[in-house]
Amino acid sequence: MPNKEEINARKVAHQERALAVEAAATQEARDLTADEAAEVDSELAALDRLQAEFTRLERLESHTELLSRPAGRKAEPDDPAVLVGDGEGDVRLARTGAGRRNWTPSVPAIARDRYADACFGFRHLGDFALSVRRACIGGGMDRRLELSESLAAATTYGSEGSGADGGFAVPPEFRSEIMTTIQGEDSLLARCDQVSCTGNNFTQPVDETTPWQTSGGILATWDGEAQAANQSKPQTQERTVKLNKLRVLVPLTEEILEDAAAMDSYLRKKAPQKILYKINAAIVSGGGSGMPLGILNSPARITVAKESGQLTGTFIGANATKMYARMYGPSRSSAVWLYNQEIEPQLYKLSLPGTDNTGAAATNWGQLIWIPPGGVSSSPYSTLMGRPMIPTQACSALSTEGDIIFADLSQYLALLKSGPNPRVDVSMHLWFDQDLTAYKFTLRMGGLPWWSTPMLPAQGANTLSAFVTLQTR
Repeated sequence: MPNKEEINARKVAHQERALAVEAAATQEARDLTADEAAEVDSELAALDRLQAEFTRLERLESHTELLSRPAGRKAEPDDPAVLVGDGEGDVRLARTGAGRRNWTPSVPAIARDRYADACFGFRHLGDFALSVRRACIGGGMDRRLELSESLAAATTYGSEGSGADGGFAVPPEFRSEIMTTIQGEDSLLARCDQVSCTGNNFTQPVDETTPWQTSGGILATWDGEAQAANQSKPQTQERTVKLNKLRVLVPLTEEILEDAAAMDSYLRKKAPQKILYKINAAIVSGGGSGMPLGILNSPARITVAKESGQLTGTFIGANATKMYARMYGPSRSSAVWLYNQEIEPQLYKLSLPGTDNTGAAATNWGQLIWIPPGGVSSSPYSTLMGRPMIPTQACSALSTEGDIIFADLSQYLALLKSGPNPRVDVSMHLWFDQDLTAYKFTLRMGGLPWWSTPMLPAQGANTLSAFVTLQTR
């Protein structure tokens, strides 16, 4: 009979084969063929069989340990045990030698199998972190950590380990909660065209020809009776995106670890905040080397010129209307304004002057083009030219290009690593001499605008794009 490590290795192999079949169909934008669907079902059935074998082996080991455990005569009574509810049963806190504490889950038989759920029986991230700390300082191995050993992180020496030697990977349920925060209301990533991949890069054929082009790509022509049809062929390019790595390393002191609730709140709040800002900043201004390519560095963006004589530090109605005019028409319904909050005082006086029947400006009347949040629009964001305005710290300083951006983020490709993403690991060895425990969050992501250049219109000279900025004033 294979051991648990061999079973896990075989499970990984079956899973990778199934994901490879799915990824091939996804890349080609098609459904699985009958043979491919049968292959995926076969791999999943093999995974189910291996999981059942793994569970049987664990139960057998557990019973063997219980039967072989010596039952010596007690010389003196143990200290009273304290029972703490954990949602699945009780956790018994008992005293052991040298005053150490040993935490052992006391789980009712009906609930034992439920320890294999997503959280392995942990109530929250703080509960998990305290169990890791106790195991690392010799306070006893929590059974819930034993059940999560298949997620053990690699040691600093590059070998696989478990327990205090190899560190512990955070259960996937907690990873999901962190990702939910990243995908929150103010996340630009949530508005992008997201694609998952199993490898390190993604390649997609892209056709950037327009319907009104008269040469190149697929063409439509009016033909006369009995006239031979004009031939045309697709004109595609390959767009390749590579995954980059974004990491957060969080050291926590022994003092804050003593309070599980405080530590749990701290991790859930701070790490996602740091990741969220870096993602937003990369989408807006990423350089493309070791990180996603941002809008401000994309050759597809259009920079609208400032008005003649326009003062520094200003944003006026003419800027807004000209930026709106350069947004590709079909993208306007999903486009949003990204802006630095320093521009807000300019918005309160934003309007367009009226004109008389000769076209001359009439200063005695005009039209507001900006509506504050909760006003006539009744939306959580203010609106400019009818589109939401989203303040973000990723935008440039007032009066520089990028302080306000009109963008259709559905035309921005965000490539995310499939599986647990972000991955979260815990180690006490990095700053052992300072009594700090390290929590590492790793996100794999790549990104760039789908467009490589602005679009020429069917009529007229001004190019169009899904990403429009305003020149530095």
